[in-house]
Amino acid sequence: MNDITGSLVTYYQVKKAGMVLGNLQSRVESIRILINETIFSMDSTLKKQEASVRLYGVSSIASMIAMKRGLEPEIATIAGLLHYFYNYKTGIIHYPGINSAEAVRPIIRDLGVFSTEEQLVILRAIFYQDQRGQAHGPYDELIKDAIVLHKFLQNTEQAVTHLDTRRLLSLLDEFSIIADCIEEEFEMFDDAPSDIKDRRQLLADISEDLAGKKIMGIPGDKRYREICKYWPDPDIYKVLKDNWCAAFVYHSCMSSGFLLPIRYPNGSYRLAGVGAILEWAKLPETGFFHYENQEEFIPERGDIVVYERLLSDNPHDHIGIVLSCEEHEILVAEGNRDNENYSSVLRRNRKNCILGYIRIDNEYQFNFNGIYNPTL
Repeated sequence: MNDITGSLVTYYQVKKAGMVLGNLQSRVESIRILINETIFSMDSTLKKQEASVRLYGVSSIASMIAMKRGLEPEIATIAGLLHYFYNYKTGIIHYPGINSAEAVRPIIRDLGVFSTEEQLVILRAIFYQDQRGQAHGPYDELIKDAIVLHKFLQNTEQAVTHLDTRRLLSLLDEFSIIADCIEEEFEMFDDAPSDIKDRRQLLADISEDLAGKKIMGIPGDKRYREICKYWPDPDIYKVLKDNWCAAFVYHSCMSSGFLLPIRYPNGSYRLAGVGAILEWAKLPETGFFHYENQEEFIPERGDIVVYERLLSDNPHDHIGIVLSCEEHEILVAEGNRDNENYSSVLRRNRKNCILGYIRIDNEYQFNFNGIYNPTL
């Protein structure tokens, strides 16, 4: 049984049996069950310890801060428990706030014990945790503060980032704690792109290598599991069955340094779908999409090709990565070639069922400073 599914089943079994007393206890305990099973499923003992200390530590401090500020400790406790869920569930370090919010969104929705407003408060508190240089709502700031204070209390000799120093000093003053903090001289950014001159070329190289290995779209293929690992849902293999061409492109992008969250904030779908990738590429802040008949645009190695009604009657129904372009054909790397459930390198007619191309700027780095309005 999948970890998430098992957690929810366990929770509802306990609730049905009348063993959980009171709404507060049932809601917090349901999340604790989920977190505990996530931690226990981790391979490394060290990682289990790290996850337990961080999630329960931040949660406890968040509850304390909520009490001090007259906020709801239960909501703070739950947001603290879930704030780093995605990273411990998948082992992927990028965008902890954005990805964790998206990963837990369907979980807290399907529990059926949180109001719409409560879901928004929890998800936004998780989402905005990385944007500590900006001010958001009271619960958003509470989780940021809990993360900073927990990290400091774990090692008071550890240097504090310039971004967090003022926040930490304010917290120490709020709680009348007398302590000194050491400020880092230089700011480090984990998600900054590495020094690669041409990521599109690397994207083509990686996708060509992967596609040429004829990856099978079945859970038994380790390489396919690598493609699906970004979405830790219990039914991900069912969702992507015979429909993983976009997941192949996303995995290739992530592997080549084009780092993206699993869902662009407020996007219609997760980036495991062609429509979501197309929507992202058409955003005003990206502008990466070029229609097939656009004058003076010639596809190049490392571009992403979006097909239109190639394999079905649906729009933008397939996607691949361009390896080379000739007058009448393009050589492409694709996952789920022709819906036959394997990857392949093949040639396609340039004038047949192509909607257009996505050319990602080599210097592109994901950044979102807008208002998060998740779909509930």
